[in-house]
Amino acid sequence: MKEVLAELEKRRANARVGGGQRRIDAQHARGKLTARERIELLLDADSFEELDMFVEHRCTDFGMGESKIPGDGVVTGWGTINGRPAYVFAKDFTVFGGSLSEMHAQKIMKVQDMALRNRAPIIGLFDAGGARIQEGVAALGGYGEVFLRNVLASGVIPQISVIMGPCAGGDVYSPAMTDFIFMVKDTSYMFVTGPDVVKTVTNEEVTAEELGGASVHTTKSSIADRAYENDVEALLQMRRLMDFLPSNNQSGVPEIPTRDGPDRVEPSLDTLIPDNPNQPYDIKELIGKVVDEGDFFEIQEAFARNIVVGFGRMDGRTVGFVANQPMVLAGVLDADASRKAARFVRFCDCFEIPIVTFVDVPGFLPGTDQEYGGLIKHGAKLLFAYSEATVPKVTVITRKAYGGAYAVMSSKHIRGDLNYAWPSAEIAVMGSKGAVEILYRAELGDPKKIQQRIKDYEGRFANPFTAAERGFIDECILPRNTRRRVVRALTMLRHKQVENPWKKHDNIPL
Repeated sequence: MKEVLAELEKRRANARVGGGQRRIDAQHARGKLTARERIELLLDADSFEELDMFVEHRCTDFGMGESKIPGDGVVTGWGTINGRPAYVFAKDFTVFGGSLSEMHAQKIMKVQDMALRNRAPIIGLFDAGGARIQEGVAALGGYGEVFLRNVLASGVIPQISVIMGPCAGGDVYSPAMTDFIFMVKDTSYMFVTGPDVVKTVTNEEVTAEELGGASVHTTKSSIADRAYENDVEALLQMRRLMDFLPSNNQSGVPEIPTRDGPDRVEPSLDTLIPDNPNQPYDIKELIGKVVDEGDFFEIQEAFARNIVVGFGRMDGRTVGFVANQPMVLAGVLDADASRKAARFVRFCDCFEIPIVTFVDVPGFLPGTDQEYGGLIKHGAKLLFAYSEATVPKVTVITRKAYGGAYAVMSSKHIRGDLNYAWPSAEIAVMGSKGAVEILYRAELGDPKKIQQRIKDYEGRFANPFTAAERGFIDECILPRNTRRRVVRALTMLRHKQVENPWKKHDNIPL
């Protein structure tokens, strides 16, 4: 028996070194952790249960029969994150560059199936060069099987991808179908075709960083939700994110005890809105002052900054926040902001996360760039997402709510459950000056008359009371009481039940 146990330990030790110490040292020299080091940081101490440690590829072509390494380029298994089960796979760049083979794919598929059966989140750590060329169609078939499972799990369990090195070719499509993608600055990149292929086909000369680095995907393409300085920060932030997310679409949001009282009053909010209606203020200050202990996890912070989305807690329970940001483009809705918010709203609705919306929106951004870029369809995505969402929805209008953007931002008309307004709210078709120039075009030559008309229009519409008279606003609240009123609203709505008409699936304007 001793010999058998010794053989087991020998095989385990051999598997744990992956591609060998030389390749591990090279990984460290690039500022990157190994697959197992990453898993160790991500999961609770001593909680990782590895699966398929001894799996090897079955390829014999191109001399591959003489080159076999246990694990075959990916480490898979499960463990806990802050006590809650999670499944994980981490591509091992030290073994065949982390390339995907038939057996490599089988290992990923196994944990995907287990995660779906057991209704627990799955996290993929990517650091690989794509499909293993020596295996040809067998590797491509493996990709297809992984992609199918991404789709089947979508909306059932949270799927998170962390890009921690190269992610190219077929490898990019699995992360693209997950709920969130995070990257590491300077060491990770994503693209379908690399710089060499681009140069051959289009004659463009571009570096890997310029083509698909973290800065590109967080600010331009919106592929990545956030980027972090290094592996350690990225993995610790994933642990933080997991505390906000439900385990599945039926488990309900996690509850974390808090010392931040639900009745806390925040007097500073009474002076958040400037006296000058054209002066901006930071909507993140409002979010930070109403969430539990100021803890807000922002999503896509660097993209479409005129809208803010992310997770916080109210009285210990996770809430999704959507808020116009007056500091950027006056908080206007454009194509990018609409897409960003729509995807976030749909994620929250999938996983029964209540949505709180803070509104200060002057309308949709005009211009040929927006119209040619499909603003109508992109704006419709946000309207569609809010309208179909059945989770509790609480809306607070802080200042401007103009035109179609008023209706789109979780208004009462698209099934907002409780719609509040601060006394500073202005709800109208458009701003006073623009409205008067249309209504009283014949009087434009008389500045005094026009100023009086503007003043009259502001008196009629530059307040929340006209909307409140019609029941479109449920209550005008004091800014200082925003946290208390929202917490109470969410408590009242906790057992809300709404069913949309039966359908196979909707046809959102993609």
